[in-house]
Amino acid sequence: MKNVLIIGSTGQIGTELTLELRKRYDGNIVAGYIPGAEPKGDLLESGPAEEADITDAKQIAEVVSKYKIDTIYNLAALLSAVAEVKPQLAWKVGMDGLFNVLEVARQYQCAVFTPSSIGVFGNNTPKDKTPQDTIRNPRTMYGVTKVGGELLSDYYHIRFGVDTRSVRFPGLISYIAPPGGGTTDYAVDIYYEAVRGNHFTCPIAAGTFMDMMYMPDALHAAIQLMEADPARLVHRNAFNVTAMSFDPEIIYHNIKRYIPSFTMEYKVDPLRQAIADSWPNSLDDSCAREEWDWSPVYDLDTMTQDMIAKLQGRIGK
Repeated sequence: MKNVLIIGSTGQIGTELTLELRKRYDGNIVAGYIPGAEPKGDLLESGPAEEADITDAKQIAEVVSKYKIDTIYNLAALLSAVAEVKPQLAWKVGMDGLFNVLEVARQYQCAVFTPSSIGVFGNNTPKDKTPQDTIRNPRTMYGVTKVGGELLSDYYHIRFGVDTRSVRFPGLISYIAPPGGGTTDYAVDIYYEAVRGNHFTCPIAAGTFMDMMYMPDALHAAIQLMEADPARLVHRNAFNVTAMSFDPEIIYHNIKRYIPSFTMEYKVDPLRQAIADSWPNSLDDSCAREEWDWSPVYDLDTMTQDMIAKLQGRIGK
């Protein structure tokens, strides 16, 4: 990777990924954005930024040509709960937008990373240690677009030789990006409320296990996969990756070890609970470990310590 375009650079993953790539590479790391979501602060000041709407193939092509882009990180998407409220927009961004990116990549010979998700799995998928190759039958628009994205990305690799790669991200936890409408976002919000000294109302029921990952590990996974030797890759779109699996009770009690006064109650959101119930309890990421040496750094306790320390510094507690 020398010159990189990040589409969706101001989103949950994009903000931190853009800054991380700028630390690692000397080329043009271009922060792509849409009107109303312009880069600010360090993201704006540390490198080039260009309007790059995923629904506008011509605009993407112009940016790719201008900066001689060789790698595109396509991070534009609606999160799971939001996509259920706006399914037409979720399809437009997730599928029509991906088609635009892949067509530009084919024309300009770019590699493409498009994150998938545990949302590709459904009620008929094995719940525990979900295999790499298994049934993908989601019942959400978010999951449908992610399955479609995996298949379309594989098609462009097989048919046109486009270097497409992807991981199935679990829930991502970050002290920089606030909760934004994802089913797993309770596991972000709980830290914010704990550090603020507030009581937390959990929208996901006790006993609901989901895979999670701390954002530094997610960034590492995305970059490491794109740097991996293609000759080793048996799978491409998309690899299971994980770091930990827990339910709300486990994360609550882990936080209480460091903030003993923290309290929590449950008020289950039926929409998010239904989505969570259709997802795996845990993933088998052995293929990622074998094919490109994936290994997370953070577990629940080390993540909790770092999240609390970072949030206390950010919000003044």
